[in-house]
Amino acid sequence: MHEHDMDGWRHSHDFGGHSGRAETSTRRVIALTAVMMVIEIVAGTASGSMALLADGWHMATHVAAFGITLFAYRYARIHATNPRYSYGTGKVGVLGGFASAVALAMVALMMALESGMRLIEPQAIHYSQAIGVAVAGLVVNLVCGAMLHDHHHDHDRAEDHDHDHDHGHHDHNLRAAYFHVLADALTSLFAIVALLAGKYVGWTWLDPVVGIIGALVIARWAWGLLRDSGHILLDATAGEGTQAAITRAIESDADNRIADLHVWPLGPRHYAASLSVVTHDPRPPEHYKALLREIPLLAHVVVEVNRCCDVGSASEGVAKPPLCH
Repeated sequence: MHEHDMDGWRHSHDFGGHSGRAETSTRRVIALTAVMMVIEIVAGTASGSMALLADGWHMATHVAAFGITLFAYRYARIHATNPRYSYGTGKVGVLGGFASAVALAMVALMMALESGMRLIEPQAIHYSQAIGVAVAGLVVNLVCGAMLHDHHHDHDRAEDHDHDHDHGHHDHNLRAAYFHVLADALTSLFAIVALLAGKYVGWTWLDPVVGIIGALVIARWAWGLLRDSGHILLDATAGEGTQAAITRAIESDADNRIADLHVWPLGPRHYAASLSVVTHDPRPPEHYKALLREIPLLAHVVVEVNRCCDVGSASEGVAKPPLCH
Protein backbone atom coordinates (compact mmCIF):
# COMPACT_ATOMS: atom_id res chain seq x y z
CA MET A 1 0.00 0.00 0.00
CA HIS A 2 1.40 3.37 -1.01
CA GLU A 3 1.76 6.29 1.40
CA HIS A 4 -0.83 8.42 -0.42
CA ASP A 5 -3.36 5.58 -0.03
CA MET A 6 -3.29 6.20 3.74
CA ASP A 7 -4.51 9.79 3.48
CA GLY A 8 -8.16 8.82 3.76
CA TRP A 9 -7.51 7.02 7.05
CA ARG A 10 -5.65 9.81 8.79
CA HIS A 11 -7.38 12.02 11.36
CA SER A 12 -7.50 15.79 11.39
CA HIS A 13 -5.76 17.25 14.45
CA ASP A 14 -6.88 20.84 14.00
CA PHE A 15 -8.56 21.44 17.36
CA GLY A 16 -7.83 25.16 17.65
CA GLY A 17 -11.42 26.29 17.30
CA HIS A 18 -10.32 29.77 16.19
CA SER A 19 -11.66 31.78 13.28
CA GLY A 20 -10.42 34.53 11.01
CA ARG A 21 -13.23 36.85 12.18
CA ALA A 22 -12.18 36.53 15.81
CA GLU A 23 -8.56 37.24 14.94
CA THR A 24 -9.47 40.30 12.86
CA SER A 25 -11.81 41.69 15.53
CA THR A 26 -9.15 41.23 18.20
CA ARG A 27 -6.57 43.08 16.09
CA ARG A 28 -8.89 46.09 15.72
CA VAL A 29 -9.76 46.11 19.40
CA ILE A 30 -6.14 46.02 20.51
CA ALA A 31 -5.35 49.09 18.40
CA LEU A 32 -8.13 51.15 19.99
CA THR A 33 -7.35 49.89 23.47
CA ALA A 34 -3.62 50.65 23.20
CA VAL A 35 -4.29 54.27 22.23
CA MET A 36 -6.77 54.79 25.07
CA MET A 37 -4.48 53.02 27.54
CA VAL A 38 -1.67 55.51 26.92
CA ILE A 39 -4.04 58.48 27.23
CA GLU A 40 -5.53 57.26 30.53
CA ILE A 41 -2.19 56.40 32.17
CA VAL A 42 -0.67 59.76 31.21
CA ALA A 43 -3.80 61.67 32.25
CA GLY A 44 -4.18 59.70 35.48
CA THR A 45 -0.57 60.40 36.44
CA ALA A 46 -0.84 64.08 35.54
CA SER A 47 -4.17 64.63 37.29
CA GLY A 48 -3.38 62.51 40.34
CA SER A 49 -6.50 60.33 39.93
CA MET A 50 -5.95 56.76 41.14
CA ALA A 51 -9.29 55.67 39.70
CA LEU A 52 -8.29 56.93 36.25
CA LEU A 53 -4.79 55.48 36.57
CA ALA A 54 -6.22 52.14 37.67
CA ASP A 55 -8.50 52.12 34.63
CA GLY A 56 -5.50 52.89 32.41
CA TRP A 57 -3.51 50.00 33.87
CA HIS A 58 -6.60 47.84 33.49
CA MET A 59 -6.53 48.71 29.80
CA ALA A 60 -2.84 47.86 29.76
CA THR A 61 -3.76 44.36 30.87
CA HIS A 62 -6.09 44.23 27.87
CA VAL A 63 -3.27 45.12 25.52
CA ALA A 64 -1.05 42.40 26.99
CA ALA A 65 -3.85 39.83 26.92
CA PHE A 66 -4.87 40.73 23.36
CA GLY A 67 -1.24 40.55 22.25
CA ILE A 68 -1.03 37.01 23.57
CA THR A 69 -4.39 36.28 21.95
CA LEU A 70 -3.19 37.40 18.52
CA PHE A 71 0.02 35.39 18.87
CA ALA A 72 -1.95 32.31 19.91
CA TYR A 73 -4.38 32.63 16.99
CA ARG A 74 -1.55 33.05 14.48
CA TYR A 75 0.63 30.28 15.92
CA ALA A 76 -2.27 27.81 16.10
CA ARG A 77 -3.29 28.63 12.52
CA ILE A 78 0.20 28.27 11.08
CA HIS A 79 0.97 25.01 12.92
CA ALA A 80 -2.50 23.46 12.77
CA THR A 81 -1.26 20.57 10.59
CA ASN A 82 2.27 20.32 11.99
CA PRO A 83 2.93 16.61 12.74
CA ARG A 84 5.18 17.58 15.67
CA TYR A 85 2.02 18.24 17.70
CA SER A 86 0.37 14.90 18.43
CA TYR A 87 -3.06 16.41 19.01
CA GLY A 88 -2.68 19.64 17.07
CA THR A 89 -2.45 23.17 18.44
CA GLY A 90 -5.81 23.33 20.20
CA LYS A 91 -4.20 24.23 23.53
CA VAL A 92 -2.10 27.15 22.27
CA GLY A 93 -4.89 29.64 22.86
CA VAL A 94 -5.62 28.08 26.24
CA LEU A 95 -1.96 28.43 27.23
CA GLY A 96 -2.08 32.07 26.13
CA GLY A 97 -5.14 32.64 28.30
CA PHE A 98 -3.40 31.06 31.29
CA ALA A 99 -0.31 33.28 30.81
CA SER A 100 -2.53 36.37 30.55
CA ALA A 101 -4.33 35.43 33.73
CA VAL A 102 -1.07 35.16 35.69
CA ALA A 103 0.00 38.61 34.46
CA LEU A 104 -3.42 40.06 35.31
CA ALA A 105 -3.24 38.72 38.84
CA MET A 106 0.10 40.51 39.37
CA VAL A 107 -1.30 43.78 37.99
CA ALA A 108 -4.35 43.50 40.25
CA LEU A 109 -2.06 43.10 43.26
CA MET A 110 -0.01 46.18 42.33
CA MET A 111 -3.16 48.24 41.76
CA ALA A 112 -4.57 47.24 45.15
CA LEU A 113 -1.33 48.15 46.93
CA GLU A 114 -1.08 51.54 45.21
CA SER A 115 -4.73 52.33 45.98
CA GLY A 116 -4.18 51.40 49.62
CA MET A 117 -1.26 53.82 49.82
CA ARG A 118 -3.44 56.55 48.31
CA LEU A 119 -6.04 55.95 51.03
CA ILE A 120 -3.36 56.48 53.68
CA GLU A 121 -1.73 59.44 51.93
CA PRO A 122 -4.32 61.22 49.72
CA GLN A 123 -3.09 63.24 46.73
CA ALA A 124 -4.60 66.23 44.96
CA ILE A 125 -6.70 65.38 41.88
CA HIS A 126 -7.45 67.56 38.83
CA TYR A 127 -11.02 66.42 38.49
CA SER A 128 -12.14 68.11 35.28
CA GLN A 129 -9.24 66.73 33.25
CA ALA A 130 -9.59 63.25 34.75
CA ILE A 131 -13.37 63.10 34.17
CA GLY A 132 -13.01 63.99 30.49
CA VAL A 133 -10.44 61.23 29.90
CA ALA A 134 -12.48 58.68 31.87
CA VAL A 135 -15.56 59.39 29.71
CA ALA A 136 -13.46 58.92 26.57
CA GLY A 137 -12.18 55.63 27.98
CA LEU A 138 -15.72 54.41 28.61
CA VAL A 139 -16.71 55.24 25.02
CA VAL A 140 -13.74 53.28 23.67
CA ASN A 141 -14.64 50.32 25.87
CA LEU A 142 -18.21 50.32 24.59
CA VAL A 143 -17.02 50.49 20.98
CA CYS A 144 -14.63 47.58 21.53
CA GLY A 145 -17.37 45.57 23.23
CA ALA A 146 -19.68 46.15 20.26
CA MET A 147 -16.95 44.98 17.86
CA LEU A 148 -16.61 41.68 19.73
CA HIS A 149 -20.28 41.25 20.68
CA ASP A 150 -21.74 39.76 17.49
CA HIS A 151 -18.96 37.24 16.93
CA HIS A 152 -18.96 36.19 20.60
CA HIS A 153 -22.68 35.43 20.61
CA ASP A 154 -22.61 33.71 17.20
CA HIS A 155 -19.89 31.50 18.63
CA ASP A 156 -21.88 30.70 21.77
CA ARG A 157 -25.06 29.90 19.83
CA ALA A 158 -23.14 27.38 17.73
CA GLU A 159 -21.73 25.77 20.86
CA ASP A 160 -25.16 25.50 22.48
CA HIS A 161 -26.20 23.21 19.64
CA ASP A 162 -23.01 21.18 19.49
CA HIS A 163 -21.89 20.55 23.06
CA ASP A 164 -23.16 19.40 26.41
CA HIS A 165 -23.55 21.94 29.19
CA ASP A 166 -21.36 20.39 31.88
CA HIS A 167 -18.53 22.78 31.05
CA GLY A 168 -17.98 26.11 29.30
CA HIS A 169 -16.54 24.94 25.99
CA HIS A 170 -15.50 28.36 24.72
CA ASP A 171 -12.73 29.93 22.72
CA HIS A 172 -10.90 31.22 25.79
CA ASN A 173 -9.17 33.96 23.79
CA LEU A 174 -12.46 35.35 22.47
CA ARG A 175 -14.24 34.87 25.76
CA ALA A 176 -11.45 36.67 27.61
CA ALA A 177 -11.43 39.55 25.15
CA TYR A 178 -15.19 40.08 25.31
CA PHE A 179 -15.70 39.87 29.06
CA HIS A 180 -12.49 41.71 29.82
CA VAL A 181 -13.68 44.67 27.73
CA LEU A 182 -17.00 44.62 29.59
CA ALA A 183 -15.16 44.55 32.92
CA ASP A 184 -13.05 47.51 31.84
CA ALA A 185 -16.17 49.43 30.82
CA LEU A 186 -17.52 48.85 34.32
CA THR A 187 -14.24 50.05 35.85
CA SER A 188 -14.37 53.20 33.69
CA LEU A 189 -17.91 53.84 34.88
CA PHE A 190 -16.77 53.44 38.51
CA ALA A 191 -13.94 55.91 37.88
CA ILE A 192 -16.35 58.51 36.47
CA VAL A 193 -18.67 58.14 39.48
CA ALA A 194 -15.73 58.45 41.90
CA LEU A 195 -14.36 61.55 40.17
CA LEU A 196 -17.78 63.24 40.06
CA ALA A 197 -18.31 62.45 43.75
CA GLY A 198 -14.90 63.87 44.59
CA LYS A 199 -15.45 67.05 42.59
CA TYR A 200 -19.01 67.89 43.65
CA VAL A 201 -19.45 66.14 47.03
CA GLY A 202 -15.90 66.15 48.32
CA TRP A 203 -15.59 62.38 48.69
CA THR A 204 -11.89 62.23 47.83
CA TRP A 205 -11.59 58.85 49.54
CA LEU A 206 -13.83 57.29 46.89
CA ASP A 207 -11.14 57.59 44.18
CA PRO A 208 -8.65 55.10 45.74
CA VAL A 209 -11.55 52.88 46.82
CA VAL A 210 -12.60 52.60 43.18
CA GLY A 211 -8.97 51.73 42.37
CA ILE A 212 -9.29 48.79 44.77
CA ILE A 213 -12.60 47.78 43.19
CA GLY A 214 -10.91 47.81 39.78
CA ALA A 215 -8.17 45.55 41.15
CA LEU A 216 -10.79 43.12 42.46
CA VAL A 217 -12.52 43.04 39.06
CA ILE A 218 -9.23 42.11 37.38
CA ALA A 219 -8.40 39.53 40.06
CA ARG A 220 -11.80 37.89 39.69
CA TRP A 221 -11.41 37.67 35.91
CA ALA A 222 -7.87 36.31 36.29
CA TRP A 223 -9.00 33.60 38.70
CA GLY A 224 -11.83 32.50 36.40
CA LEU A 225 -9.50 32.21 33.43
CA LEU A 226 -6.82 30.41 35.47
CA ARG A 227 -9.40 27.87 36.59
CA ASP A 228 -10.92 27.26 33.15
CA SER A 229 -7.68 27.19 31.17
CA GLY A 230 -5.90 25.12 33.83
CA HIS A 231 -8.67 22.53 33.56
CA ILE A 232 -7.80 22.02 29.90
CA LEU A 233 -4.01 22.30 30.21
CA LEU A 234 -3.92 19.62 32.92
CA ASP A 235 -6.02 17.21 30.82
CA ALA A 236 -8.73 17.15 33.47
CA THR A 237 -11.40 14.51 33.02
CA ALA A 238 -14.54 15.57 31.17
CA GLY A 239 -17.70 16.24 33.13
CA GLU A 240 -19.94 13.45 34.34
CA GLY A 241 -22.49 14.27 31.65
CA THR A 242 -20.04 13.54 28.83
CA GLN A 243 -18.74 10.35 30.45
CA ALA A 244 -22.27 9.14 31.14
CA ALA A 245 -23.27 9.80 27.52
CA ILE A 246 -20.33 7.72 26.26
CA THR A 247 -21.09 4.87 28.66
CA ARG A 248 -24.78 4.92 27.77
CA ALA A 249 -24.09 4.88 24.02
CA ILE A 250 -21.70 1.90 24.25
CA GLU A 251 -23.48 -0.21 26.85
CA SER A 252 -26.92 0.15 25.27
CA ASP A 253 -25.63 -1.84 22.31
CA ALA A 254 -25.54 -5.67 22.62
CA ASP A 255 -23.88 -6.82 25.87
CA ASN A 256 -21.03 -4.31 25.87
CA ARG A 257 -19.40 -3.11 29.07
CA ILE A 258 -16.82 -0.34 29.41
CA ALA A 259 -13.89 -1.55 31.50
CA ASP A 260 -11.80 1.62 31.23
CA LEU A 261 -12.67 5.13 30.10
CA HIS A 262 -10.55 8.27 29.80
CA VAL A 263 -11.90 11.52 28.33
CA TRP A 264 -9.75 14.65 28.23
CA PRO A 265 -9.76 18.02 26.43
CA LEU A 266 -7.68 18.62 23.31
CA GLY A 267 -8.62 22.29 23.12
CA PRO A 268 -11.40 24.64 24.17
CA ARG A 269 -14.15 22.68 22.37
CA HIS A 270 -12.79 19.21 21.57
CA TYR A 271 -12.33 16.04 23.57
CA ALA A 272 -10.34 12.86 23.03
CA ALA A 273 -11.58 9.56 24.41
CA SER A 274 -9.82 6.26 25.05
CA LEU A 275 -12.03 3.37 26.06
CA SER A 276 -11.72 -0.36 26.61
CA VAL A 277 -14.83 -2.39 25.70
CA VAL A 278 -15.52 -5.89 27.00
CA THR A 279 -18.11 -7.98 25.16
CA HIS A 280 -19.02 -11.58 24.30
CA ASP A 281 -19.44 -10.66 20.64
CA PRO A 282 -16.59 -8.34 19.58
CA ARG A 283 -17.12 -6.04 16.63
CA PRO A 284 -14.57 -3.90 14.73
CA PRO A 285 -13.55 -0.64 16.52
CA GLU A 286 -15.37 1.35 13.84
CA HIS A 287 -18.66 -0.11 15.10
CA TYR A 288 -18.14 1.34 18.58
CA LYS A 289 -16.92 4.67 17.22
CA ALA A 290 -20.11 4.91 15.19
CA LEU A 291 -22.12 4.57 18.42
CA LEU A 292 -20.48 7.78 19.66
CA ARG A 293 -21.21 9.94 16.63
CA GLU A 294 -24.09 11.68 18.44
CA ILE A 295 -21.59 13.09 20.95
CA PRO A 296 -20.04 15.95 18.92
CA LEU A 297 -17.53 16.88 21.62
CA LEU A 298 -15.50 13.82 20.71
CA ALA A 299 -12.96 14.65 18.02
CA HIS A 300 -10.51 11.78 18.52
CA VAL A 301 -11.57 8.33 19.76
CA VAL A 302 -9.45 5.23 20.39
CA VAL A 303 -11.28 1.97 21.12
CA GLU A 304 -9.82 -1.25 22.51
CA VAL A 305 -12.10 -4.29 22.09
CA ASN A 306 -11.78 -7.33 24.37
CA ARG A 307 -13.67 -10.62 24.19
CA CYS A 308 -15.15 -11.63 27.51
CA CYS A 309 -13.51 -14.86 28.70
CA ASP A 310 -16.56 -16.05 30.68
CA VAL A 311 -18.61 -18.95 29.35
CA GLY A 312 -21.91 -17.96 27.79
CA SER A 313 -23.11 -15.40 25.28
CA ALA A 314 -25.69 -12.72 24.98
CA SER A 315 -27.95 -15.13 23.10
CA GLU A 316 -28.05 -17.38 26.20
CA GLY A 317 -29.56 -14.60 28.28
CA VAL A 318 -26.50 -12.90 29.75
CA ALA A 319 -27.50 -9.25 29.48
CA LYS A 320 -24.32 -7.72 30.87
CA PRO A 321 -21.23 -9.97 31.10
CA PRO A 322 -18.94 -9.66 34.13
CA LEU A 323 -15.60 -8.10 33.30
CA CYS A 324 -12.75 -10.46 32.37
CA HIS A 325 -9.61 -10.69 34.51
